[in-house]
Amino acid sequence: QVQLVESGGGLVQPGGSLRLSCTASGTIDRMSIMGWYRQAPGNQRELVAWMSRGGTTDYAAPVKGRFTISRDLAKNMVALQMNRLEPADTAVYYCHTNIRAVDYWGQGTQVTVSS
Repeated sequence: QVQLVESGGGLVQPGGSLRLSCTASGTIDRMSIMGWYRQAPGNQRELVAWMSRGGTTDYAAPVKGRFTISRDLAKNMVALQMNRLEPADTAVYYCHTNIRAVDYWGQGTQVTVSS
């Protein structure tokens, strides 16, 4: 069984920054993509960013230029640096990975951007 543990969410004012982190533990085989999704109230869960083992990245259009994803392969960790946060970024953020064609999800961490 694989567990993903997230941290770093919280309340921040518009224009502020947060850094999310996620570490995988348990029965871990070689992971391919690790990434982040988010879900706001009333909306579908959407991809925010992902990174391959080789360093290839992709970002959702609303966060390009503001968010940066990073990985530490040795520590089975992925992080998301979020800058210039906007109220539209308010959502529950979920860590995600895939191991042997099976998806694994973190419990989610709340990010609230408000004055």
